[in-house]
Amino acid sequence: MTDPFRLRLPRESDRVPVVYDSPHSGRFYPSDFETTPARTELRRAEDAYVDELLDGALAYGVAVLDATYPRSYIDLNRASTDIDPELLSEPWPTPLAPTEKSARGLGLIRRLVVPGVAINARKLSPAEVQARIDNVFRPYHVALDELVESTRAKFGMVWHIDWHSMKSKGNAMTPDGDVMRRVDAIVSDADGRTASPEVTRFVAYTLRGLGMRVAVNDPYKGGNIVRRIGDPSRHVHSVQVELNRALYLDEQSVTKTTGFVALGRVLEVATREIGVVAAMQAR
Repeated sequence: MTDPFRLRLPRESDRVPVVYDSPHSGRFYPSDFETTPARTELRRAEDAYVDELLDGALAYGVAVLDATYPRSYIDLNRASTDIDPELLSEPWPTPLAPTEKSARGLGLIRRLVVPGVAINARKLSPAEVQARIDNVFRPYHVALDELVESTRAKFGMVWHIDWHSMKSKGNAMTPDGDVMRRVDAIVSDADGRTASPEVTRFVAYTLRGLGMRVAVNDPYKGGNIVRRIGDPSRHVHSVQVELNRALYLDEQSVTKTTGFVALGRVLEVATREIGVVAAMQAR
């Protein structure tokens, strides 16, 4: 069994009260994953290489957790009960709670890569899905919880940023539908529920100051991870950031473009500035 995540920690003396995670950049496709589309087409569901875009974070004292398995195998940014029963070969033994994500083919077990392109070659047994939850989903969330809580214990507060990438143009499976090219980044906090307004504003301000076109809570408002982690009353501030794939990726071939290095440098500068301000607030 391949480890379900990679945890990268800076030197303890360099730590700042900031935690990054990348739950959708996993690209290890296990042998039990029976799919209809070819691997290249499947990879279009990934937040490809976001983990590598965050490589520079450790130099600025930020811990980084990233997923190993792809989101098309199991989506770490969903609730464990957000399962489409139509994907199962027999009934789930306990009540499920599928959301509009499952209705759009984007639940815990993803149904579609893009509209009209189904992922799974067959229906899955409840035992198979439970194994994915036990071996991949839960260990990632346990590791993230421990990382966030240990950081809060050390500093009295924590800023958590959940990093993603988004298609440069929406489609029928996205909340904004078929639109023209999106902004460069979307910062979200569930309309103010998962982070203080000051933290959300500062993250957006920092990215704008580095030349990025940034929207806040539109159209993405933050997924399950930030909603579960964020608790400003406990000084745990959690925001989601979506990066436009056109900045760094050929979306058809899922290969890096010349923009990859430039975007990585932008994120390094943003990380340095975010770390400095978070550390000042923790004093």
